[in-house]
Amino acid sequence: MESRSEQTAPLIAVARHRLMVDGQGVTTLVAFHGCTLHCQYCLNVECLKPEGLWRTVAPDELLDEVMIDNLYFLATGGGVTFGGGEPAIRSGFIDAFCRMAPSEWHFTIETALNVDRQHLERLLPHIHEYYIDIKDINPDIYRRYTGQDNSRVLDNLQWLLSHDGMADRIIVRLPHIPDFNTDEDVQHSRDYLSSLGVTRFDEFTYQRKNQTT
Repeated sequence: MESRSEQTAPLIAVARHRLMVDGQGVTTLVAFHGCTLHCQYCLNVECLKPEGLWRTVAPDELLDEVMIDNLYFLATGGGVTFGGGEPAIRSGFIDAFCRMAPSEWHFTIETALNVDRQHLERLLPHIHEYYIDIKDINPDIYRRYTGQDNSRVLDNLQWLLSHDGMADRIIVRLPHIPDFNTDEDVQHSRDYLSSLGVTRFDEFTYQRKNQTT
C-alpha cells in the first residue's frame, strides 16, 4: 500500500460550481500539475512550469475541501472532474481519493491518453466519463503539435473501447488546430475513430492568444 506521502499530488487549481462544463451536473474541477505533452497552444501552460505549482495535497485533504459541495453533487448527479495537465499520471492519488469519496459522486477525467496503460487500469473502476483530447490521428501532425508519438494514445483508446458500454462514456475532442491541421484532417480523424467505435465527438477550433476571430 502507498504511504500517505506517496499519494500526494501537485495541483494548479481547484474550481468549484462548474455547471455542465466538464461533465454532468455541478462539478468541481481538480487540475493537476504536470503533463506528458508539450502542446504548441497549451491551454494551461502553468501545468508545465515550476512556478505554476499552486500546492500539494493528500487525497483526504482534497476530499475535505470538495465535500462542501456534496449536496450540489447529489442533487445534480455531478461530482469531481480531474484535469490538468495530464491527470492520468496521478492515478494513484485519484484511486485513493475515489475510494474515500461518496459512491454517488460522478467522476470525469480529461485526458490525452498518452500515458502508460497501468494508469488507465487503475482508473478504470472509478471513472464514469472520459473526455479524450486526441489532437489528430495523423502521427506527423500529432508529433509536430505535441512533441510526442501518438501510437500509445490510439492503443489506449482501443483498450478502453474494448470494455462493454465504454463507447457511451467517451467523448473525443477533435480540434482544428491553426497551422497544424485542416478541416479535412479533422474529418479523416473522425472517420477513423468512428471505425474504432467512437460515437461521441466534440469538434472545435483552437484560438491563438493573439487571434480575436
